[in-house]
Amino acid sequence: MRIGMLTDTYKPYISGVTNHVSLNKHALEENGHDVFVFTFGGQDYVDEEPNIIRSPAVPLADTGYNLSFRYSRSAQEILSECDVAHVHHPFASGRLALRYCQSHNIPIVFTNHTRYDLYAQAYLPHLPEAIPEAFLQAFLPSFCKQCDLVVAPSPSLKELLTDFGVDAPIKIVPNGVDLNKFRPMRQDFHKEELGLDNNDIVLIYVGRLSPEKSLTMLLRAFAGAQAAIDNLRLIVVGEGSEYDNLRDWCGRSHISNAVHFTGRASYHEVSGYLNMADAFVTPSVSEVHPLSIIEGMAVGLPAIGIESPGVGDIIQDNINGMLCRNDLADFTARMVRLMLDDSLRSRLSSGAIQTARNYDIRRTSSQLHDHYQELIDHKAKSTITKRSKLSIGRIFGN
Repeated sequence: MRIGMLTDTYKPYISGVTNHVSLNKHALEENGHDVFVFTFGGQDYVDEEPNIIRSPAVPLADTGYNLSFRYSRSAQEILSECDVAHVHHPFASGRLALRYCQSHNIPIVFTNHTRYDLYAQAYLPHLPEAIPEAFLQAFLPSFCKQCDLVVAPSPSLKELLTDFGVDAPIKIVPNGVDLNKFRPMRQDFHKEELGLDNNDIVLIYVGRLSPEKSLTMLLRAFAGAQAAIDNLRLIVVGEGSEYDNLRDWCGRSHISNAVHFTGRASYHEVSGYLNMADAFVTPSVSEVHPLSIIEGMAVGLPAIGIESPGVGDIIQDNINGMLCRNDLADFTARMVRLMLDDSLRSRLSSGAIQTARNYDIRRTSSQLHDHYQELIDHKAKSTITKRSKLSIGRIFGN
C-alpha cells in the first residue's frame, strides 16, 4: 500500500502531530507499506528518514508552520500514485488533498488533532469566543463531508466534532506510542545529570511552551507545593514562545533552583527525562489526545491533569493518576497529596503502565491500516460498478 501523510508541519519542528505522523510512518513501513510525508518548507533540513516530500513555502515566524498554496510538481506526481491520503491539518494540507486527490479517486482520511477553538482563545485573547466557534462550525462540517473518513483520537473529540456539526463518518483511533522506547528504565538515567539529588521528588512536564498550555498555572501550583515539600523539583521539557517568560516567572517567584528547563529534547532524551521523574503533570485543557501523558504512563508515571476533553479520556482518577478541577487550589492540593504519598504513587504507577499498553503504536497503526484498506476496497468496487454501468449503457445505446 502507498500511503500519503499530509501535514502542515514536520521535523525539525517537534509537536504531538509531528511525532504522531512519524510514529505511524515507521510502524506502517515495518509492515511493508510505502509511506510518504507531504509537508512544506524545510528544504535545508537533512531528513533522516526516506520519502519526506517538501514543497516550497514561506515560514510563519517561529511557529514551525509555513504558508503555501500548492505542492511542487514532483509532490503532485508522487501523491497521485498513492492509494490513500491521510490529512493531519485541515487548512493548507486539507485543501490541497481535496484539490489533488479527488480528481484521482484517492480516498481521503482526516484526523483532527487540534482544538482550534481553544488555540484561537489563547493566541487571540481579545477575540470573542463566538467568532472562532462560528468559523469552525462553518468550515469543519463542509471539509469533513468531502473526506471519506474522519478519525477522532478520543471519544471526547468525536463528541466535540459532532457538536460542531460534523456528520461525516467518524471512527475513533487513539494516538499510539512506541512502548519499546518508552518503558521503565530508571537504572539507566540518573537525576544527578540535571543536578538533582537522589532523594528529590520530581514532577515533569513535556510539551510545547506556548500560551494554550496554561503553564503559568503549573508554575503557580508547583510554587505552592514546593513550599510544602522542600525537596520537590520540576523538570520542564520542551521549547516554545513562552520559554523566556516562564523562566523569568520562576526567577521572580524564587523557585528557579527547583525548576529545571531542558529546552528542546530529542525523542530518546524525552524517555530519559521521564525516567528521572516520579509523576507527570500538565495544566493544559486544550489537548485532543496527548501523547506526552501516554509516554509518561508508559514509563510508570502517574499523571496529574485537569478534567477536560482529551486529558480526561486518558487519566482515570485514582486509577492511573489524578484529575483535578480547573482550579489552582485543587491542582496544588492534588500535587501535594500525590508527591507525599509513596504508596499512592506506586499504586497509580501500576495503573499507568497498564493503561499505556492500550496505546501501543503497532496496535493503533494496524487500526489505521484496516480503515485505509476498507476505503481503498470501497473505492475500487465503486469504480468497477461505474464502469460496468457505462459499458451496459454503451451496449444498449443509453
